[in-house]
Amino acid sequence: MALITWSDALKRGIAFQDEDHEQAVHLMNALQTCSDEDLPRLYAELYTHTKEHLAREDELMERIGFFAKDMHMAEHARVLGEMQAFQDKLDAGDLAAVRAYVEQAVPEWFLNHLDSMDTATAMFARQMGES
Repeated sequence: MALITWSDALKRGIAFQDEDHEQAVHLMNALQTCSDEDLPRLYAELYTHTKEHLAREDELMERIGFFAKDMHMAEHARVLGEMQAFQDKLDAGDLAAVRAYVEQAVPEWFLNHLDSMDTATAMFARQMGES
């Protein structure tokens, strides 16, 4: 997949979410072009960042009573489980599987999730006075 260019079009109007998403794009792009030597460190950074970001989104959804929070939070749990499975592959030395995952599946998931679940959550949050 091509690198993701961060732009205002990817912002959703919730400050922490936009900042986290910009950082995620930076890490995903770095993973697209990194050496095998740097892959474990960068993957760990992305995984940690994703866990922290999704926890912040989950807290937001709980706080504002987002109507679709159960579905959105279940997707967060699913993707974290998937990322852990690829961390396990990385720990076992399967760099090729992890590289394929971060080059294709992760950016595709990110963009789809941003355009669907995160957009709906941000719209609702802004209606509830969040920014």
